[in-house]
Amino acid sequence: MIYLISDLHLEESRPDITGAFFYFLDKIKDHATSLYILGDFFEAWVGDDENTALQQQVKKRLKQFTAEGIDTYFMAGNRDFLIGDTFSQDTGVHILKEPSVVSINDEDIVLIHGDSLCTEDHAYMKLRAMIRAPGFSETFLKRPLKDRQTTARQLREMSQASNQGKSMDIMDVTESEVTKLLEAKGLQTLLHGHTHRPTVHNIEANNAPAKRIVLGDWDKHIWYAKADGKTIALCSEEFPENAEHYAPNARQ
Repeated sequence: MIYLISDLHLEESRPDITGAFFYFLDKIKDHATSLYILGDFFEAWVGDDENTALQQQVKKRLKQFTAEGIDTYFMAGNRDFLIGDTFSQDTGVHILKEPSVVSINDEDIVLIHGDSLCTEDHAYMKLRAMIRAPGFSETFLKRPLKDRQTTARQLREMSQASNQGKSMDIMDVTESEVTKLLEAKGLQTLLHGHTHRPTVHNIEANNAPAKRIVLGDWDKHIWYAKADGKTIALCSEEFPENAEHYAPNARQ
């Protein structure tokens, strides 16, 4: 069984989400063959050297999970694109480039976080071009850790303020960009997160029926896609009762 998740936005102030994630790992570990984490796994990541108590706990649990022989992959989101090789070594998680084509149920599908497809959000795309520009990460990571943490906090505050005045349609992916990507790859299925609008869209690409599967964010529900060898199903369930108790060290 292959599982795909995104947009957990793990942070110290939400131990219930961390607990729900650990609950989910325990639930799937006996029958999962692969797990794909498609970005915004953490609310913020300013470098592999940060290593907070929460990050240490999550890395430890991921290492236990991958030690079971379950292939686990991470693709960067807009919140955690600075996750790097040290995180991979500490967890046994493989880093995927964006976008990636993977074989699921004997079909090649496109995996992407999704923010790069939100081309109608011009302000965000301008910011994205700046922080994803060649050399930005290297320069940013050379700054003192406290400076990086301050910058990340300021960017989150700016993003929240900016998004309050935007329509949901502007912050959603641009359908023509989805079609363009599928046709560039010659494929019929794309799966992404980022927008927090979970559903399955029936679309057209390459002059044939196609699908866009959108993962949900983890707030009160565990959202995931599950591939059983025949179909890819979009699934959700409520957080377990007292979810934070599944991750006691994540509590403040």
